[in-house]
Amino acid sequence: NPRGVTSFLKDSIPIAEFSASGPFEGQDLLRRGFTSVKNELLPSHPLELSEKNFQLNQDKTNFATLRNIQGLHAPLKLQMEFRAVKQVQRLPFLHSSNMALDTLRGNDESIGFEDILNDPSQSEVMGEPHMMMEYKLGLL
Repeated sequence: NPRGVTSFLKDSIPIAEFSASGPFEGQDLLRRGFTSVKNELLPSHPLELSEKNFQLNQDKTNFATLRNIQGLHAPLKLQMEFRAVKQVQRLPFLHSSNMALDTLRGNDESIGFEDILNDPSQSEVMGEPHMMMEYKLGLL
């Protein structure tokens, strides 16, 4: 039954598992490093949690300030615009820069760490476009 096989594959194989090494290979130590249960349970540095939630905390502060100054409608309108902008994406195999989201947050005129050292075009991991589109459309 080919229909059953494709639905089984779609439910069981996530798109991140497609790699040159195969799903049954061991952990890639060069890319991910050694695993440690301690690192999974506790943050490695006291500021790690603060840095992970920095953008969320900054948005909450900005929304609270905006609500105090302009009223309840202003942060609600801005949150709706954030949600609408986050839904617009490129094809799954192309990197989306989310320029509109940066413009709404006011980050479009600043150069940060992720702008220079997080360039996905220089990444060694690239999925196969046809397979990624078929997976997103539910054909695989």
